[in-house]
Formats: sequence, C-alpha cells, structure tokens
Amino acid sequence: MIYEERDYRLKPGKLAEFVKIYGEYGLPIQKEFLGTFHAYFVSEIGELNHVIALWSYESLDDRTKRRAKMMDDPRWHEYLKRVDGMLDVQTSRILTPVAFSPLQ
Repeated sequence: MIYEERDYRLKPGKLAEFVKIYGEYGLPIQKEFLGTFHAYFVSEIGELNHVIALWSYESLDDRTKRRAKMMDDPRWHEYLKRVDGMLDVQTSRILTPVAFSPLQ
C-alpha cells in the first residue's frame, strides 16, 4: 500500500472558490478513477492558502494506471479549465507506512 499526499498552494483569495469547485466537480471524477480517498485538508496556521489531499493505492503501478484513465476522461479536462489560473504551486509525495502505522 502506498499513500499520495498532494499539496496545492492556491493564489491568494482563491482558496474558497477552489475548494467549492473541487468538491462539486473534481472530487466526484477522481473518486471514480483513483484509489481510496482518505481526506482533504486546508491550512489554517502557518503557510496559508494550501489544500492537501490524501489518497491510497495498491502500488505505484496501480496509481499510474488509474491516473492515466482519469486523464483520458473529457470531464476531467473540463474540471481543469474551471480551476485554471488558481494554483500557484503543486507538490506530490508518495508515502509508505511503517510497520506500526495504523494506515497499512
């Protein structure tokens, strides 16, 4: 099992709009194609204007195949047009749980 942490820093003033659009259009599409959705967070203290998503997959290969199928769906590209220009920085980390982690 692997986990993916996706961290998006939004341009100032765009956080609420991005979260609304993602919840309405982006997340439903991703739930169809991607692995297990665990959580979606916003930052309130420290560096602001961040949203963080946490997903899990069976393997890197599983992730790659699922994301490729999603990228082929025209609905995903329509969603991307809705959020165009809102993101400042995007990072993604693949995380693997240690033996004593409750998420395995």
